Amino acid sequence: MAAGAATAALFGGLVPGAQAAPAAPEAAAANPYERGPAPTVSSIEAARGSYAVSQTTVSTSAADGFGGGTIYYPTSTADGTFGAVAISPGFTATQSSVAWLGPRLASQGFVVITINTLTTLDQPASRGRQLLAALDHLKQNSTVSGRIDAARLGVMGHSMGGGGSLEAAKSRTTLKAAIPLTGWNTDKTWPELRTPTLLVGADGDTVAPVATHSEPFYESLPGSLDKAYLELNGATHSAPTSANTTIAKYSISWLKRFIDDDTRFEQFLCPLPGPSPTIEEYRGSCPLG
Repeated sequence: MAAGAATAALFGGLVPGAQAAPAAPEAAAANPYERGPAPTVSSIEAARGSYAVSQTTVSTSAADGFGGGTIYYPTSTADGTFGAVAISPGFTATQSSVAWLGPRLASQGFVVITINTLTTLDQPASRGRQLLAALDHLKQNSTVSGRIDAARLGVMGHSMGGGGSLEAAKSRTTLKAAIPLTGWNTDKTWPELRTPTLLVGADGDTVAPVATHSEPFYESLPGSLDKAYLELNGATHSAPTSANTTIAKYSISWLKRFIDDDTRFEQFLCPLPGPSPTIEEYRGSCPLG
């Protein structure tokens, strides 16, 4: 795809021209950031949400401080601006490894950029800086900057990209949400974080075992912080690199709750989900702030 050229194609599972149901006037007045219809289990587990999605490419030459990427965004502007999320791949990987999250999150009402890093060997601190550079590009220089609420931003990442999302949240405390996916980092303690954080681990991870990564990351977060730990059952380190309903369901709920301040999604996070065929363990703070 040509750099900066928008593709107005819809992704599968959407009805052409479908728009989000308008919020009731009283709901809009209470929370102007709500986007899309009231959620259900089916709607957050679905492969696509209510928004038609378009995409545009950020070339390496157009990217400042990161390696380029792909932006996925709601096609319609009828609902105003959206929160935005930057997503980093892991060690030796490219954006293709996290590409499934782009349209899946965008169709729920976010602008999403999946990035390539400057080199595939970049460490977490570098990936954190690149996530922030990608967010800055989205809100300042991208072709969709007018669709973004620059005050409502979040970060995600897989493996070293997950460690990078912790680094980004540590560096920029104004971020509204962080979601490390089977994150890897040599720094095991994060008491400085002020960003609501959902940590996703996998019980079969031998690259970033939960006992030495996601669990100590979670336990080190401030007790006053909105935080959660989701451990996938029967999953490996690579679980976030392909479509995963459990990861999507709880990531969407977390991003909606904290980037959009949409309390309609708190029902999926509190009471804490129990063990299931896909969840080994879930810990978290309830009620959420």
